[in-house]
Amino acid sequence: MARVGLTTERLVRAGAELADEIGFEHVTPAELARRFDVKTASLYSHVKNAHDLKTGIALLALEELADQVSAAVAGRAGKDALIAFANAYRDYALEHPGRFVAARFRLDPTTAAASAGVRHARMMRAILRGYDLAEPHQTHAVRLLGSVFSGYVDLESAGGFSHSSPGAQESWTEILDALDVLLRTWPTGS
Repeated sequence: MARVGLTTERLVRAGAELADEIGFEHVTPAELARRFDVKTASLYSHVKNAHDLKTGIALLALEELADQVSAAVAGRAGKDALIAFANAYRDYALEHPGRFVAARFRLDPTTAAASAGVRHARMMRAILRGYDLAEPHQTHAVRLLGSVFSGYVDLESAGGFSHSSPGAQESWTEILDALDVLLRTWPTGS
């Protein structure tokens, strides 16, 4: 197989590209083998099985997304950091729909703990420190923001906002403004 230069990294990157083209759920070793014009068995010295391939794609997507978000929020605080985080997240999801789905692939606890997913959580919590939220409110806020960002992008990607006014960008901007107000006035009573 030296003629095609298969490596684990090359297969994972090709799998990520394939995920963006045909959807993460359709990425299989057989589909990837067709892309390289090799037998499926040729891949198994580099990836154990479909789950191993998908885990690799998920890890790559988490790393790429963390890098993009990190660059966007660097030097920002408060609302500016919140908006930069949200926009980087949305941009990545719209540019890489298959990888975005992959970034939410369920990882085993050990793999998850060693992944760039930890960086995502740290960045989100760093942004929330600017809103002076203590635990458990900070965890609730992390979950709310993740739900809003993921949900909005899922609906937007599926065309859910393309048949009505106002446009998706206008709604996105207003939602981020509302989240900022909510975070500044978070109810901390019991």
